Amino acid sequence: MLVYRSIAFLILGIISLHIAAQDTSEIDDYAGAVITSYRQQKSDESSLNIRRIPLDSFSMGGNFTLCDVMARVPGVSMLSTGPGISKPVIRGLYGNRILVLLNGLKFDNQQWQEEHGLGLSDAGLSSVEIIKGPMGILYGSEAIGGVVNLIDESKAAIGKSESDYKVKFFSNTLGIDISAGFKTNLGKKWYGIRLQSSNHADYFDGSHIRVLNSRMDAYMLKANYGFKFRRWTSDNHFLSSFNRFGFIFNDIYTFVEEDARYNRSLNVNPAHMVLLNVVNSENKFRINKSQLLTFNAGLQSNRRMENEGGGAISLDMHLLTAQYQLKYDQFFQKGHHLILSNSVCFEDNTNFGARKIVPDAHMSEYLLSAFYEFKPGKKMTFENGLGMGSKNIKTFFTASVNGPDKEVRPFNKSAVFYNVFSGWSYRFDSASFMKINIASGVRVANLAELSSDGLHEGVFTFEIGNPDLKNEQNLSLNFESAIHRKTWSLGISPFINFFSHYIFLAPTLEEWNGFPVFRYQQTDAFQRGGEAFFSLRPCYGFEIETTVSGMMSTTSDGLYTPYTPANKLQVQIKKHLNILGYSLYFKIGSDFYQSQKQLYTNEKGTPAYYLLDCSARGYLGLKQSLEWQFSINNLNDATYYDHLSRFKYFGLYNLGRNYVFSLKWKVSRTNN
Repeated sequence: MLVYRSIAFLILGIISLHIAAQDTSEIDDYAGAVITSYRQQKSDESSLNIRRIPLDSFSMGGNFTLCDVMARVPGVSMLSTGPGISKPVIRGLYGNRILVLLNGLKFDNQQWQEEHGLGLSDAGLSSVEIIKGPMGILYGSEAIGGVVNLIDESKAAIGKSESDYKVKFFSNTLGIDISAGFKTNLGKKWYGIRLQSSNHADYFDGSHIRVLNSRMDAYMLKANYGFKFRRWTSDNHFLSSFNRFGFIFNDIYTFVEEDARYNRSLNVNPAHMVLLNVVNSENKFRINKSQLLTFNAGLQSNRRMENEGGGAISLDMHLLTAQYQLKYDQFFQKGHHLILSNSVCFEDNTNFGARKIVPDAHMSEYLLSAFYEFKPGKKMTFENGLGMGSKNIKTFFTASVNGPDKEVRPFNKSAVFYNVFSGWSYRFDSASFMKINIASGVRVANLAELSSDGLHEGVFTFEIGNPDLKNEQNLSLNFESAIHRKTWSLGISPFINFFSHYIFLAPTLEEWNGFPVFRYQQTDAFQRGGEAFFSLRPCYGFEIETTVSGMMSTTSDGLYTPYTPANKLQVQIKKHLNILGYSLYFKIGSDFYQSQKQLYTNEKGTPAYYLLDCSARGYLGLKQSLEWQFSINNLNDATYYDHLSRFKYFGLYNLGRNYVFSLKWKVSRTNN
């Protein structure tokens, strides 16, 4: 009944606001502006701590995955299981504490498990936006630690057809990444298609030791179709991908026979496989110059399988997600802006394989929120928000997981949550600002934390859930300030997080068939830390930038929380040249990671290390249509453990030196 009451309340609010509204403010498209995840505006006009990453500029880093790109942002890391499997970590929080938005809707890739990666490519994306801190008022229980918003590439210019072709080579993995895209804009309608394929062999670490079965391949198809009819604008997206990643565990070298270096077969050796299909339709109805109604609905199918050797599928899980978001924007006179939002999400988890770790289940979440923004002048912005919702998880009898012989039985659990947000920002001038916000976040325990009962072979632990877990709550204080001048820039961004009923997986003294048993527990936790940067530009086209990031995360009983990122210092030197009308970009960077001794029980510490990288990019051809890039990652060929790499428990080091070369050819023509 909550969903019907929410929709009725939202409709009544829209009607009343429509009657009271005055057509004094224009809703424009903010062309070229930074987009937050719920409205379009400039970043320094929002009290949120938000970072926009243009993917073209960061592709100079020679990244393997989308998470590689995000991990270059101070305060952002990645939890990895080899170069192909990774997920974003924002200020020490990951998994179901970080919400990922794909085409404006929640993306669920069964990220509750540590060895489950994000599984999305940067192909066809124009940028990534990262919000540090809770945003649960608008996106519910999984935005307790931050939001990652993936922004699709823009449509072609009106009357134009554009195509591009890209190839990328990786020396370390003998890898190749090929993609091609086409898009056209006929004015009242537009459409596009993109294909991508990538393939990598096993990688070498800094000591030139081959990490057996770390191979991977991926295939992707994206398509979109949009149209405009009077005041209605519709953008429709389809994504289909298939990813395979080699499965690595403690005794991989005795279980798997070493094959030829160029052999990258994944049909026999243990492997993860993920088949993903996503479709969504985002529709905007412009009521008048000051009112906008947006309805975004989508369906996601995520099938995760594991071949544990010999080609036979043992684990086979299918997660089906149906959801929508209804959002109403009202601009009033004198800088007032109101957003009302209602979202509903239904999920179905079904097991098909012989091995099971979580039961079959139905999950649903309902959310109703209001967000109010006031600009008393051109320099100051006040923001306040309130959200309320509920989540329900119902599990069904699933053999070998919650049967009569098991500790956790089928259950039906519902939880109600509330979130608040209040922020203030002030712009000293066009390039300097100060902002602060305080926000709450509430996360309802996920399916694995409540009901898991099985062996996770990716981490070699037997995990048991707890259906009595309480809601995890977070109160976060975030501050950010930056000063930009012609020759220098300076900024700081400290934060504090107070967690109540923080959920974590704890070791016990129990064993199951020789495997250690872990159970989910709760306690209070306290996190603090921040980021800072200083940039110097002594002359045109030359910049030296230094950033530092660090944090501490402890529980109420004095222990550290697991996977706390190591303190990090980044130094980059950038140079831009313009020779005979052709642009050349050069970058040299060094990342210094402090040793991490803030460890959870049985967690492995990591020593300090540093990495050197360099890259160059330029354009060739008529109208600079041919773009080339060359990068060297880990130039010093360091042998190191990243603290957030799960491979450290297997004694496996991270990727060694890697040369990356790419070519991209863009063609544009006028439609007849």
